[in-house]
Amino acid sequence: MGKRDRKRRPARRAPFRDVKPRILVVTEGEVTEPEYLEGFRKAARNPRVDIKYQKGAGVPKTIVEVAKAEKQAAERRAKNEQDDNLSYDEVWCVFDRDDHPNYEHAKQMAKDSELELAISNPCIELWLYLHFAEQPGMQPRDKMLKMLKKHLPRYDKHVDFAQDFADGYQAARKRAKRLDENAMADGEEHRNPTTGVWRLTESIAKGA
Repeated sequence: MGKRDRKRRPARRAPFRDVKPRILVVTEGEVTEPEYLEGFRKAARNPRVDIKYQKGAGVPKTIVEVAKAEKQAAERRAKNEQDDNLSYDEVWCVFDRDDHPNYEHAKQMAKDSELELAISNPCIELWLYLHFAEQPGMQPRDKMLKMLKKHLPRYDKHVDFAQDFADGYQAARKRAKRLDENAMADGEEHRNPTTGVWRLTESIAKGA
């Protein structure tokens, strides 16, 4: 048998790439945001979501800096180990608008680093409130909290997605999307009231 008649060895396979996107979420909230998102992740049955709480006086600038560093570190690991599954397809920064310093600078940093933003204005309680009722109009943080407690009296920052929010999720997503679209049409992105959490949950659900 000549060399040309011999069966060729199959080429070495490239590392397997999971078709589901790998998502990193970095949040300023120590309790509410991580608990809600973890509950949503479980409901969506998506194991490829990492949720990281980051405390920092420079929020949201600190959140963006940490998210950027985590993204770059994952990319280095993926390159060194020749495994694309170690890198993130999407990296999200989750924080409230409030009166944080360096807010505009943080948004530009996120854009330059190709990071996604889920900003709630005035606060995350707006997103939770939308699970129960239509948009409340422009509200300060303390009033938003009181309005949420009318629908969820036991609310104390801790949340149970399955028990309290699962049934109202689709309504909240539609309401939040409409708020975003109206704000964008008026040239007032992230205005009060808006919340980008609906976009993050859509990404988690699509990756399930």
